[in-house]
Amino acid sequence: MLPAMQSPPMSGIRFHPLAAFLVAACIGGPASLAAAAEPPAAATPQADAQPTATPPGTAKPRGAAEPQRASQDPRGMNDAERKAYTQSLREARDLLERKQYDEAIARLDKLSAEQPREPQARFIKGVALTDEGRTEEAIAQFRALVADFPELPEPRNNLAVLYAKKGEYQLARDELERAVQTAPDYAVAHENLGDVYARLAQVEYERVVALDKRNRSAPAKLKLIREAETAGQ
Repeated sequence: MLPAMQSPPMSGIRFHPLAAFLVAACIGGPASLAAAAEPPAAATPQADAQPTATPPGTAKPRGAAEPQRASQDPRGMNDAERKAYTQSLREARDLLERKQYDEAIARLDKLSAEQPREPQARFIKGVALTDEGRTEEAIAQFRALVADFPELPEPRNNLAVLYAKKGEYQLARDELERAVQTAPDYAVAHENLGDVYARLAQVEYERVVALDKRNRSAPAKLKLIREAETAGQ
């Protein structure tokens, strides 16, 4: 029996940093993880409006509109409560940037308990767990988030990145396909999806090469994919 082809984990697929996701509380500033391009308009759970996500402070922003919010938050927070929530998120982000993970996660858990209909604190916790190297916990965090907020594409993108880094490309593909269905203009997810498709193709071409030594087309295609991956790094 032919052994399963094992490809190295993907390095080019891009994580969606926390600052880009904060659609309700415009914190701004880059995360300590890989930068992402402009995010799509993220759906706000149980709200009438769908604000556009704030662009991260990275080298590749293309600009995005600031979300417009009424004086009364449709999810139940008044202006004072919203400002307090925003400030707490900013403080948690600052703790994360200083790599004070335990303190940041404790603050984020408190925010999530106080405002369970707000996804931002849960998203940042997923970023914190990822940054700390707690991959399985980060996967569980993002999976729970997309289960509760299926309309948000950014957590799906980050979940796909974690799957791809483990070599679970089918799972990564599924999450990215759902992300671009939800937000067709989400460029980061589209690029990541292309990278995952390329890796899936690479695995299959490697299998063809192992099965059929006389095949001439598969090695040529495999070479092109490897060259494209090298050029994108």
